[in-house]
Amino acid sequence: MTNMWHWLTITLLLVLPTAGWSQTAENGAAPAAPHETVAGDVLRFVPLVGVYVMKGCGVESASTWKRLLVNTATSVAVSSAVTYSMKYSIHSERPDHSDDHGFPSGHTMFAFAGATMLSKEYGHVSPWLSVAGYATATAVAIDRVRCDRHNWLQVSAGAAIGVLGTELGYWLGDRLTGEHSQLSLSATPSGISLCYEF
Repeated sequence: MTNMWHWLTITLLLVLPTAGWSQTAENGAAPAAPHETVAGDVLRFVPLVGVYVMKGCGVESASTWKRLLVNTATSVAVSSAVTYSMKYSIHSERPDHSDDHGFPSGHTMFAFAGATMLSKEYGHVSPWLSVAGYATATAVAIDRVRCDRHNWLQVSAGAAIGVLGTELGYWLGDRLTGEHSQLSLSATPSGISLCYEF
């Protein structure tokens, strides 16, 4: 049963990126609005959702639920903080001239952050899960360039921030969960406590 879930996830991660491109393949024209592609708006979430679907279906991941939730939160927080602080301080214009918040690509950052989490959690189950996650993230980056929302520099920066932010998020998260450090975070009925063991 576990084998079936990881192959289903691989198949979906490899097939779904092309679904959004069928909108333009039939008439050869670009979509009316840049945000109307499946690859750009929906597929950026697929690698991360894949992690939680597989975990929920009982496929053994590298993390406990506690570690996964904390590491996801810290990874997304770090990656988003870097991305959006750069977007609103650098003022790089988008190729479609819609605004000056093009650098780096937030869609690409989120897709690569999810792909990195998928690889860290399930790369030991099958290397094809890592390949599928990064293929999906790459499809998101290509779609952002294809729709004139970003250029290659902007999506490359987003990808790098997603990967590095996730690595840093896992390092920080492990310090918080106490699974790999003496620092632990726990929720109690009266609030949240942070403890350090000497």
